[in-house]
Amino acid sequence: MTKEMSYSRIGTVICEQDTPSVMLFSFVVETEESLISARRGEFVSVAAEEGVVIARISDLIRTNRYYQHAEAVREYQSRGEPLRSIFPTDRWQYTIAHAQVLGFWVDDKALRPYFAVSPGASVHRVDDDILSAFLHLDNQGPKLGILAHHELEFTPSIDRLLSKHLAILAMSGAGKSYFVSVLLEELLARTKENGRMAVVVVDVHGEYSYLKDIAPMDLGVDSDTFEIEYIRGSHFQVAVRSLSAEAIGSLVADMSSIQVRDLKRIISKMSAQMKHGFTLNDIIDYVRMDETISKNTREALVGWLINLEETGLFGKESIPDISKTIQPGKLTLIDLSDFISLRKKQIVVSHLVNELLFLRRRGEIPPFLLILEEAHQFCPESRHELALPKTRIETMAREGRKFHALLCLISQRPVKLSTTVLSQCSNQAILRTTNPYDLDHIGRSSEGIDKAALDAITTLEVGEALFVGEVVSVPAFVKIRKRKYEPKDTVQSLLDALRKADKKA
Repeated sequence: MTKEMSYSRIGTVICEQDTPSVMLFSFVVETEESLISARRGEFVSVAAEEGVVIARISDLIRTNRYYQHAEAVREYQSRGEPLRSIFPTDRWQYTIAHAQVLGFWVDDKALRPYFAVSPGASVHRVDDDILSAFLHLDNQGPKLGILAHHELEFTPSIDRLLSKHLAILAMSGAGKSYFVSVLLEELLARTKENGRMAVVVVDVHGEYSYLKDIAPMDLGVDSDTFEIEYIRGSHFQVAVRSLSAEAIGSLVADMSSIQVRDLKRIISKMSAQMKHGFTLNDIIDYVRMDETISKNTREALVGWLINLEETGLFGKESIPDISKTIQPGKLTLIDLSDFISLRKKQIVVSHLVNELLFLRRRGEIPPFLLILEEAHQFCPESRHELALPKTRIETMAREGRKFHALLCLISQRPVKLSTTVLSQCSNQAILRTTNPYDLDHIGRSSEGIDKAALDAITTLEVGEALFVGEVVSVPAFVKIRKRKYEPKDTVQSLLDALRKADKKA
């Protein structure tokens, strides 16, 4: 008996209309008293001479021959006697499971299915080692949770999970931020031997600010394994001398090529004269004094530059210095919760994306993962005046993986997220989503997701995710593990918030 066959038998393949076929088969589930022996979404296997057929239960149907005819059931009901008191109905009740064939496992590798299983063949639960290999899991990968309906730990390869960009999609309250916290814990806990990644988190709502207080012992790692730098949005500053005229033009609306040309000439002159840097106010003074610029152009440039200066985001020096901040194993948290203005957030993200990709192309910073919350605000599908970083994010999505400049986009409105960006995210973790427009968008943009998996997204529990893409060979449902470090004084619900407010009153 093979190792696979030693796993508990749960049913027998039967003949139904058009099945068993190469891609589908049905089986009668063996009953176990007081236990549910088969579950929708569970992986099962059928042994054959050539190897093992791996399938997944797509649906379960309970049937009973005594209840097949409504007229008979109604007749006995009218007599006031339940049918089970007259006939042995319990002996004829059984469950039929429909299974979709996913692949054929032979000689430790997966092949496309090319034959139908035999009627009468035994159906078993899949051996954990075979299932792990079939799904491309890696025992050195991040421990993100448990495979749904199995006891198998979900440890995807870090290379498969992140090297082709990752999108985390779900409705509000489904557990997106919690999952990101678990992912960050795993990335922080990686050792030098396993490879450490620099991580930058753009935290729009301050949900990850608690991580600045985390200690290595909270994750069970050595003290020199990781470093965390916390930067408030109000402390963020862009060095004006690092900005080209085109870059400044991209931060305002409708700057003409002539205006960009005049601004470029002035910046070039200032860069040659002011070696220690300059501010936007310095550029404004130069523009006002330059009589070669037409009055209309001068007034327009001064107006735009004053608006940028009023954001408080520009100065002589860059804070932080991206080239020194991004280090292997280091987490850089940029907390934008201080900002109410969407435009300020847009400017920070636009500059950050541009600098990260530029420095990584030149090899001046190590491979990194940029985690972007509320991604639909920064790279929307529709044209938006304030979508300043959209073009730069799309460029990183298209070209970044060549240089290991990687993205993790988080959004509660997938339908509003740029299709260009989403299509470049070869991996997706989809948590509970109920909006029909978002579901349709996910179905059209996600490779490998079938209708059954798409339908199941609406019924996912909080903290349960569907992984699709290159990270796994077939879509896989995962229950995300609990965080190792829980932030103190976290408000979990409205009732908690009300009680906390009463205590302060």
